Amino acid sequence: SAASVVALHAGTGRELWKNPLEGVPAQITNRGIMYWENVDRSERRVFTSKGQHLHAVDALTGGTVSSFGTNGRIDLRQDLGRTATRGQSPSPGRVFENLIILGSAPGENYASDPGHIRAYDARTGQLVWRFNTVPYPGEFGYETWPSDAYKRIGGANAWGGLSVDENRGIVYVPIASPSYDFYGADRLGSNLFGNSLLALDARTGKRLWHFQTVHHDLWDMDLTATPTLLTVRHKGRMRDVVAQATKLGYLYVFDRVTGESLWPIEERPVPASDMPGELAWPTQPRPTWPKPFAVQSFTPDDVNPYIPAAEQDSVRRRLAEILNLSEALHQPPSTRPTMQMPGNRGGANWGSTAADPRNGEFYVVAENLPTVLQLTPILPGTFGTGTSQLDRGLFLYTQNCQACHKPTLEGTPPLIPALRGVNARMPSEAFHQVVREGRRNMPAFPDLSAQEVSAILLYLTTPEAAEPIPSAPMGPDGRPLGPVRYQTGYGYFAVSSGMFARKPPFAAMTKYDLNSGEILWQTPLGEVPALVGRGVTDLTGASSLRGGPALTAGGLVFMITKDKLRAYDTDTGRQLWAGQMPRPGDGIPAVYRVGGRQYVVASAAAAAVEGTPDGPRVYVAFALPPQAANR
Repeated sequence: SAASVVALHAGTGRELWKNPLEGVPAQITNRGIMYWENVDRSERRVFTSKGQHLHAVDALTGGTVSSFGTNGRIDLRQDLGRTATRGQSPSPGRVFENLIILGSAPGENYASDPGHIRAYDARTGQLVWRFNTVPYPGEFGYETWPSDAYKRIGGANAWGGLSVDENRGIVYVPIASPSYDFYGADRLGSNLFGNSLLALDARTGKRLWHFQTVHHDLWDMDLTATPTLLTVRHKGRMRDVVAQATKLGYLYVFDRVTGESLWPIEERPVPASDMPGELAWPTQPRPTWPKPFAVQSFTPDDVNPYIPAAEQDSVRRRLAEILNLSEALHQPPSTRPTMQMPGNRGGANWGSTAADPRNGEFYVVAENLPTVLQLTPILPGTFGTGTSQLDRGLFLYTQNCQACHKPTLEGTPPLIPALRGVNARMPSEAFHQVVREGRRNMPAFPDLSAQEVSAILLYLTTPEAAEPIPSAPMGPDGRPLGPVRYQTGYGYFAVSSGMFARKPPFAAMTKYDLNSGEILWQTPLGEVPALVGRGVTDLTGASSLRGGPALTAGGLVFMITKDKLRAYDTDTGRQLWAGQMPRPGDGIPAVYRVGGRQYVVASAAAAAVEGTPDGPRVYVAFALPPQAANR
């Protein structure tokens, strides 16, 4: 059922129907589905993304709704204004009235497709409106880009999650970085609507207001957390607000209708870039309140005390080499090492927020994970016609893979896996699919041909047999000749043990009272299995979380951390219970009531890592015994 939509009885887990969405050889999204019904409930549909298509399935029978789009699906590579190779929507969009409003995940590489926001008719699959996140001539924000950017720049997409104020008909859209996300010499300007919270008329797609949280992003500081709608008492009156958490650890709170911030936001000067052709934006916004929920610094005093002493010394030497360590929030990437804290995987990521709409309380999960970026030129040119398939594989690996997986193929486990011996762990077909479509932390490379992907796999099988690539010709100034683009890996600052170089907690949950903006509590989330094995029982915070909290009216907040589902007290943040799962999970728990019992369902389908079980990929349902639920 890995590539199917499945309906289960909510009280027993019994399978009701299964639709494998045949005709599209790809993985189904792992981040959820959308549900739509008409006014009298005579039509009920679920929508999900598989590969590059959006599929419609009858929610009662499980059959494909053939009247939707073409034979039950629409190709999401269409309707983007130019030829596209990747229009998928791994996170569910939002259903509003008879519309399906979608973001996408085209990636943020140099050749990425645009991330325009689209709304489709839920009955027919016809496009109703499109909002261009890289504006066209005559549109608001066009002047914040080079004049031809709308023809060639991609990214600026919504891959995280959308929210809808149904009473007002407003959809709130968090936008990611423009491409390429670490070097922007070919997209000079502030780059609206990259890294912006957008408020759009849900029926027409018209812009109502926006706020850009990062100008001319050079750090992959996507807005990925879903905007959260709640009502607070501010300065003596009730305000309907939208709260947006960011990877930088900042929390912005805006009036839903006007876009006015409840607390002042300052534009502060930031360092300039030393990269050729680059013009970093001279200021960046910082909210004066509330206080940040994530750690924003990494000094030699913060080195992880649980790693060996020799590695601690190595980390401190590494910190001494890093450019402008004190400017970790907005130091532009360079050919010298530069620090990000929080890094591009830190702060608030996908699915990381929840709120209690009754009292203005807001919860956010953050990862305190540093990254170190270092730009290197992309090899110019191509391989010659007489180049062997093995040597082509080395060339292609160097161009496309090396920045993250390293010249040694060792990666940065557990976030970026080692590739040595990957042929023994992964069938060729699966390798091709992951490279072309992407998975979790890895972007897609749809422009690589099947032959090129095969060459990379051949190189990974026997890397020692490939001939070294000649260095690019250099000019008298020591820089490569000809037009040059730069790239960097995500730079996760891990050490040989797989832990991160900064001290715990690696992940924590923060509770805010947004009536006042005060932080009420912070608590670490989970533990590191390797440390538990060494007798460190304190909750040090699990690294590499990808999911978020589920809040209940009874005063509990549930969160998946590795191979456990945990329950926390909403008043104190204290952990009350932990349920073991057969393997690690991720995502957001589902909480519902059926037959008089309340259930919490968690996905246990993530990759196993050292210290965690490697059982079957399943959904696990937890509930109180029936007699307890009835008392």
